[in-house]
Amino acid sequence: MENSHTALLDEVDRAILTSLQSQARLSNVELARRVNLSPPATHARVKRLEEEGYIRQYVALVDSDKAGFDLLCFIEVNLQLHQLKQVESFREAIRQLPEVLECYHLTGEHDYLLKVVLHNREDLERFVVRCLTPIPGVARIQTSVVLSEVKAKTALPL
Repeated sequence: MENSHTALLDEVDRAILTSLQSQARLSNVELARRVNLSPPATHARVKRLEEEGYIRQYVALVDSDKAGFDLLCFIEVNLQLHQLKQVESFREAIRQLPEVLECYHLTGEHDYLLKVVLHNREDLERFVVRCLTPIPGVARIQTSVVLSEVKAKTALPL
């Protein structure tokens, strides 16, 4: 099912985005070959997709185990109050923590869900006790440690 944004993308745009999601380092010539366009036309489309915000950035996905991060955790956080000042203060504190890979404001039982990468159990304890607990307004923290990764994707199903 298409939403209004994907409806603005034609088949070639979707093919470009799909190719770049799986291999962002494709040369323009190779990308053009894959989507059956000339290299200049492909380059112009990629630039337009970047300018319109469809492509936010290009990144290298680093293997967390090889980089020494043995723990992946999901941490649910509840705030004491939901006043604007407290919410903004919490969000700014979270943005400053490099261990937090992702943070989501939720509906339901918990206010925020954090995806956090850490080296080991001691690092987890330090993070919870010294980084999260002191944030003003934090009422409750619940941590789940990932035992194994079943599926992890970064590509959207265009």
